[in-house]
Amino acid sequence: MTNTELLTRADVLRHGRTPFVLATVVHAERPTSAKPGDSALVLPDGTVEGFVGGTCAETTVQLQGLRVLRTGESLLLRITPDAQSVPDGAQVPGEGLVTVANPCLSGGTLDIFLEANLPPALAYVYGHAPIARALSDLGRALGLDVRRASSGEPLPADLDIVVVATHGRDEETMLTEAARAGVPYIGLVASPRRGAAVLAGLGLTEEQRARVHTPAGLDIGARTPGEIALSVFAEITALRPRAARTVLPGADPARSRAVAEGVDPVCGMTVAITPATLSLDRAGTTVYFCGPGCQHAFADDPSRYAHA
Repeated sequence: MTNTELLTRADVLRHGRTPFVLATVVHAERPTSAKPGDSALVLPDGTVEGFVGGTCAETTVQLQGLRVLRTGESLLLRITPDAQSVPDGAQVPGEGLVTVANPCLSGGTLDIFLEANLPPALAYVYGHAPIARALSDLGRALGLDVRRASSGEPLPADLDIVVVATHGRDEETMLTEAARAGVPYIGLVASPRRGAAVLAGLGLTEEQRARVHTPAGLDIGARTPGEIALSVFAEITALRPRAARTVLPGADPARSRAVAEGVDPVCGMTVAITPATLSLDRAGTTVYFCGPGCQHAFADDPSRYAHA
């Protein structure tokens, strides 16, 4: 895959709202099979598309890329065979830098920048009045993917925010669908009295009702459509630091789960456990490997690695 093909693939992923990590080799100390400018994509299922080095380097990029998808924070990854600089093959984090000792490398060192590419929070705004228009305009200015929606429209699985500003038109259907779909933030623009009455008649569980905020927005004395929109997004922003990642606007549940990991008993590398990870069953226990070399070595003499 050429870099042009890789960038085209990245654009397709962005348009499809699929999170990915773009890994780019920025420095290489020979001997290495990768050179500066080589790049690859790491997808949420652990798939690596492109080239950033041999099997061992790719395994490390895969693991760190999946961690970056979970945190959303880009970093510079240094892969070095110098175990003395990283005791016991541990990972040494710095400010935006992670150094990993990889005993499989042919002798060189690679610096690879891992750039998180996460889709913006997806928001559906219902309504056509000035408040709905102000919500759409302000949401886009804040970097959200805001779409004007209609009642009965299917809700996508990665929908983060629903704000209903229809002023009494078909509110119950929209709120019920959003709550049952598990949308993290649901807001109803209404007076306290009317909002409470609408919420009481929805027939939702306590957990579902807790996600419906009415009146939507913080009490900042808002009067104009723009001020009401500001209060709504202020509430969404205020809730974000206190919420778990699985219920944050913009958070992908698949990203919020910890990356499943295993340790290769032959070389000691930590590897991400994905459907494609090489493995063997040993006395009822699954053993994972960074590459075919370690897998074959273990299969030839498992007792040699019993201590691991």
